[in-house]
Amino acid sequence: MQKITPFLWFDNQAEEAAKFYTSIFKNSKINAVTHYGEAGPSEPGSVLTVEFELDGVSFVALNGGPTFKFTEAISLQIACETQEEVNNFWNKLTADGGAPSQCGWLKDKYGLSWQVVPTALPRLLKQPDAEKANRVMAAMLKMTKIEIAELERAAA
Repeated sequence: MQKITPFLWFDNQAEEAAKFYTSIFKNSKINAVTHYGEAGPSEPGSVLTVEFELDGVSFVALNGGPTFKFTEAISLQIACETQEEVNNFWNKLTADGGAPSQCGWLKDKYGLSWQVVPTALPRLLKQPDAEKANRVMAAMLKMTKIEIAELERAAA
């Protein structure tokens, strides 16, 4: 069991969101759904929490009502080996009301922020040639979805 589990607050879409996320990531599943009882505060029988895994990482989604919203102050980062993988996650997470942002960031249709980052980016930024690393950073800062080929051209 992992010691720290991200806990995501939704208005009333916890189960819908968990199903959406588990449909996107391999090795993912919903483990448990709990429901509100007579004590409330929501309608008895409505979903309280959903425990789920995304590629082996545990999460809990809560239907806590409209009090709190997601912000970019917290995001989930996806490490991608290939451009195909970047494109796949990017397209699925921006679908149906998601919104792209800058430098590989996006918000999904629930307002949760994600960073879709190719593993090539940190590798190219950490290289010993500072001039090349600066060109990679400058190229990345102009991007919405990160393009590996453009980063590699900048590093050449």
